[in-house]
Amino acid sequence: MTAATSPQTPTTDDGPPTKLNRRITGPLLFLFILGDVLGAGIYALMGVLSENVGGALWAPLVLALLLALLTAGSYAELVTKYPKAGGAAVFAERAFKVPIVSFLVGFSMLAAGVTSAAGLSLAFSGEYLTTFIDVPPIPAAIVFLALIACLNARGISESMKSNVVMTIIELTGLVIVIVVVAIMLGNGGGDVSRVGQFPEGSVPAVATLGAAIVAYYSFVGFETSANVAEEIRNPSKVYPLALFGSLATAGVVYILVGLASAIALPASELSESTGPLLAVVAASGVGIPEWLFSLIALVAVANGALLTMIMSSRLAYGMSEHGLLPSPLSRVLPKRRTPWVAIVATTVVAMLLTLIGDLGTLAETVVLLLLFVFISTNISVLVLRKDKVEHEHFRVWTIIPILGVGSCILLLTQQEPLVWLFGGILLAVGAVLYYIARLVHSKTAS
Repeated sequence: MTAATSPQTPTTDDGPPTKLNRRITGPLLFLFILGDVLGAGIYALMGVLSENVGGALWAPLVLALLLALLTAGSYAELVTKYPKAGGAAVFAERAFKVPIVSFLVGFSMLAAGVTSAAGLSLAFSGEYLTTFIDVPPIPAAIVFLALIACLNARGISESMKSNVVMTIIELTGLVIVIVVVAIMLGNGGGDVSRVGQFPEGSVPAVATLGAAIVAYYSFVGFETSANVAEEIRNPSKVYPLALFGSLATAGVVYILVGLASAIALPASELSESTGPLLAVVAASGVGIPEWLFSLIALVAVANGALLTMIMSSRLAYGMSEHGLLPSPLSRVLPKRRTPWVAIVATTVVAMLLTLIGDLGTLAETVVLLLLFVFISTNISVLVLRKDKVEHEHFRVWTIIPILGVGSCILLLTQQEPLVWLFGGILLAVGAVLYYIARLVHSKTAS
């Protein structure tokens, strides 16, 4: 993979001209992407993975990392080639020039964000929360989303510095899991043999591929980094290094957490827990207070849900501003200047999705929607190769986006019918809203 540049125009150290200040350095970008990727999924999904692969939790995590790196290669080229672009929807607009296609790509991102927030709210209301207060999970998840909406409406904005703090908190929790199990092993506890044990009667390759869908959910946060491309110093060099470095770092941490979880507890106990990493820490026998680890996990989950809902509401607002969604979604509070209708709408949808009550199904629905986004991005790389730009940019090997498309199609074949149903309903709603918005816009224009 190499950098490409137009021979006609010299590049500058800071990248193409922009109205914004390029204040994001390589280390800050690395931590920004790492924070997005680490997120909160890993705190909740280890139990879901154990249902499919038993103690071999590392296997789907390795596969998911490799598949994520393929699509990351396409993002590295497009983000450095179009550093003012706003993500996959803009790439699709440039490549295909078909409004409904770019809309569905953008709406898939929106639907994935709302679905992800619903899943995170269920994770928040599980065993991590019951360490402090015993409440029914679904009502607790709905109240949690309402509180997130209130914070969102007040104008919550996360700076790069606050993201660094949250990333350190999230990473600290995962490091605690790895360290306490290492101490457990040193004291003669745990069972290393479990890391190679698949469920009885299962085919390892099939089980790993099926679980990779859920594991993939833990890696997909890198897409949001496309939105800060215009503020990165020397994006052609900095962005690819930060992107691949953060994914590799997250992958190593995840694999170590997977190994630690399998060593500490049998798959049957992991799969029954809605706070699996809390159970792992407790099983280690190391004196880490349950409340401390639960608090770290809750902070990670809450931060992930808040950032996701901020992104979703702003995306809904932006699509409304461009006439792609009904105009009421662009209304803002007079003093706070926050998109209150978009916040209410996305929150209500997330609340309804919590009624599904199944974190695994919600995670797989997020992956389903994002796989369509990633297919579009991988194809966009190939279509836009003929489009030359006048600055240096990263260029991925041609085989990578081709393999990226293939990997996404492979994961799509593993989705359950119920997940297709949920994804299809969300996209159908999006298509209806699109044509309503177009109809209203055409009448207004005339």
